[in-house]
Amino acid sequence: MTLRAIIARIVDQESVNFLLTNRVPRRLLTRFMGWFSRIEQPLVRDLSIGAWRLFCDVDLKDAKKTEFASLHDCFVRKLKDGARAVEMDPAVLVSPCDGIVGACGTVTEGKLLQIKGRSYPLQELLGSPAWAGEYCGGRYVTLRLTAGMYHRFHAPADCAVEQVVYISGDVWNVNPPALKRVDKLYCRNERALLRMQLAAGGHVVTLVPVAAILVAGIRLRFLNLSFNLTHAPVTVIPCDARLRKGEEMGRFEHGSTIIVLAPDGFALCDGVQEGGVVRMGEPLMRLP
Repeated sequence: MTLRAIIARIVDQESVNFLLTNRVPRRLLTRFMGWFSRIEQPLVRDLSIGAWRLFCDVDLKDAKKTEFASLHDCFVRKLKDGARAVEMDPAVLVSPCDGIVGACGTVTEGKLLQIKGRSYPLQELLGSPAWAGEYCGGRYVTLRLTAGMYHRFHAPADCAVEQVVYISGDVWNVNPPALKRVDKLYCRNERALLRMQLAAGGHVVTLVPVAAILVAGIRLRFLNLSFNLTHAPVTVIPCDARLRKGEEMGRFEHGSTIIVLAPDGFALCDGVQEGGVVRMGEPLMRLP
């Protein structure tokens, strides 16, 4: 058995995984990794990228470049042109990122599924009863980005981003062991709310990028702005950023989660189901 397989067997034990990735000084470790990952010293870069690839399933075949200045540079890599095919049908909302479908379905009684047997209130996620009310009976998909995945996210449709709200918070891990143990985890973690109006039909859709341990950094390209743990608890930014379908919106500084919220009338596309893997640009929901 290889060293990677041995490590994987140990870490895959849920109780061990939870202890190693949560019962630590989460914010301190996250800030340290934010600094360490940007070190552009060749030996540090090579060892840290090597260790990352040992622990995670990292595929760099579709990366735009093959040499990186640092671990961070590798982590936030761009893709080769044409590496993702974007479904251009205006009646289809596409996935904003690569990810694993952690949960999906209908917003019922104001709640979304965090993981089987555990739900959370949409109002607490968004911090606004009125905003949450717009999605009663609507559809949602939770997309989890693993550490080895592509970490940029893109516009799911032609749209205008009307408002960005940044909410500071904790940095719990967002993997299944933590989701099973931490109540209302997404409502606790650092996150951004991206409210956008679609060009087709004028429907209002919201993306919620949720940060996690070793992340605590969400960069929005259309505002040329980065959020991190040093920001005010709540920051509201009105804007009118017009984006084309598939255009880059921003990136995580590490793997995490994006929750896609759409109002009543939207329908999940065929094949979108819990545990499934989707890639940026693939069909996610169909417009009314």
